[in-house]
Amino acid sequence: MSDLRGPVPASRPRRGGHPHQAGFTIIELIIVVAIIGILAAMAMPSLRHQPTRAQEAVLKTNLRTLRDVLDQYKGDKGHYPATLDALVEDGYLREVPSDPIADTNEWDVEYEEILAEDDFFAEDELPGEGQPGIIDVHSTSERTSLDGTPYAEW
Repeated sequence: MSDLRGPVPASRPRRGGHPHQAGFTIIELIIVVAIIGILAAMAMPSLRHQPTRAQEAVLKTNLRTLRDVLDQYKGDKGHYPATLDALVEDGYLREVPSDPIADTNEWDVEYEEILAEDDFFAEDELPGEGQPGIIDVHSTSERTSLDGTPYAEW
C-alpha cells in the first residue's frame, strides 16, 4: 500500500521518528545564552547607579519641599523661622524631612544676613528671641553627585 500523501521530503522529520531528531542543538543553545549574556552586560552599567539616582531624587524633593515651606512661612508670618523645628511646631510640616544622602535629619542651614547698621530690623523684631531666620537649606553630605556637583551645593 502506498502513502496517499506522496513521498515525505527529507528535510521534514517523519512522524514517529527518533526523539533526538526534534529540538535544539547544543550550538543553538550556546548562541542563545551568549546573546542573553551580551544583552545583560549592556544593561548592567545603567542599573548600577539606580539606587544613587533614587536617593538624589528624594534629596531634590526634600530640598524643594523645605524651601517652599520656608517661603510659605515667610509669607504668612512676615519673617523666616529661627529653626526647622518651628516649621513642625507651627504645622507647616509633619516632620522635618531627612537627608537621604547623609542619612540624617540634620541640614546645613543658611541664615538671613542681618546688618548691625540696618535700621529695618530691631532686635525685638527678629524671630526666635533675636535670632535671624533660616532662608535656605543644603545637604550636610560631603559627597558629590553623579553629575559631579557636591550635594552641599544643591
